[in-house]
Amino acid sequence: MKKKVLSVLLVAAMTATMFAGCGNETTEAPADTQAASTEETVDYGSGSITIWAAENVQELTQQLADQFIADNGLDYTVTVEAVGEGDAAGNMITDVEGGADIFGFAQDQISRLVSAGALQQLTGTGYDEWIAEQNDAGAAGAATVGGVTYAFPMTSDNGYFLYYDSSVVTDPTSLEKIAEDCAAAGKNFYFEINSGWYQTAFFFATGCELTYDTDADANFTACNINYASDAGVVALKEIIELQSSPAFQNGSSVDNGTNIGAIVDGTWDSGAAQAALGDNYACAKLPSFVGSDGNTYQLSGFGGFKLLGVKPQTEAGKLQVCLMLAQYLTNTESQLARYNAVGWGPSNVAAQGDASVQSDAALAALAEQLVYTIPQGNYPGDYWTLATSLGDDVISGNLSSSTSDEDLMAALQTFQDTCISYAQ
Repeated sequence: MKKKVLSVLLVAAMTATMFAGCGNETTEAPADTQAASTEETVDYGSGSITIWAAENVQELTQQLADQFIADNGLDYTVTVEAVGEGDAAGNMITDVEGGADIFGFAQDQISRLVSAGALQQLTGTGYDEWIAEQNDAGAAGAATVGGVTYAFPMTSDNGYFLYYDSSVVTDPTSLEKIAEDCAAAGKNFYFEINSGWYQTAFFFATGCELTYDTDADANFTACNINYASDAGVVALKEIIELQSSPAFQNGSSVDNGTNIGAIVDGTWDSGAAQAALGDNYACAKLPSFVGSDGNTYQLSGFGGFKLLGVKPQTEAGKLQVCLMLAQYLTNTESQLARYNAVGWGPSNVAAQGDASVQSDAALAALAEQLVYTIPQGNYPGDYWTLATSLGDDVISGNLSSSTSDEDLMAALQTFQDTCISYAQ
């Protein structure tokens, strides 16, 4: 069936490249097709499209998809199923053929999905240029593997920053001052130092690295790590110093906290933080600290993004519809709709500049912090347990201010060797 799509952007992106089979091979569209007007009739075929979306945006996603189909006169039925980002990748990898045509997922799963052949390559289609132009650099980078774009960014809101009581904390830019102010006021300062996610804030700050390489089958092939170094010792000493503060509490959940003066947490707890801190509610990027070597370091850590992927299709017409629909679901208006509905932080730079988003203190703090982070990649499950053990050694006092530099280095060497062993 012949259908018209009356969007310059969508048609331009669609006609830039025609896909075949699994999408690894492309055939350039003729020049006259690339220059076609928006009134050109294009055969998109007909059929059904399945989308996996998180339950809290399932209804909104259905509404947006239905609107797109209706506005463009397409002969497709879209069904949106409630499958969260945490489950979508695993389900797709297990059964690509039986998986959704379009699906949301967390960016740390992108390499596994690429290896499984579950993502349509976008580089060279025009969509990759649109993605780079429309989204912040962190989100656009998270959508790539080996310099090739494979997904449409949906959010830039998965990371951590500082919530604090403005009547207690006088200088949110200094880790030492935050701990000092909280202690003086008899308040608690929460930071989950035995979490492999939050713990990296210290090590990445001093210049340490901890990433993994994977092969085409998503097996871990190498660990890039330098924790057993002078920089690692500086980071570990700072964790020990924070733990020794009378204000310190290990944790990262506002709901589980009491008498909070400050807490390192994420946007998912913004409502709880506002309720707990009341009129003194305030947010900021993570603070810096003065290391044992006398240098000042900005706390870093992981950043996270939600992405929307398109499964390779055997029908060229359906593939084009899926790509155009995925683009529509991640454009400025759709990202703002999700923000207004459930508070998801946009990756789209125009949406980020919207007054309602700009006035969101938590998202503003996270956006500032994400500049200092790296996108979280794939990590072995054992890494997270190992990182917990390292933090627990600090909390229990096995590693303390009285531990020699040599012994701290030995602990980090053991940690590093163990991380490397997970990729052998």
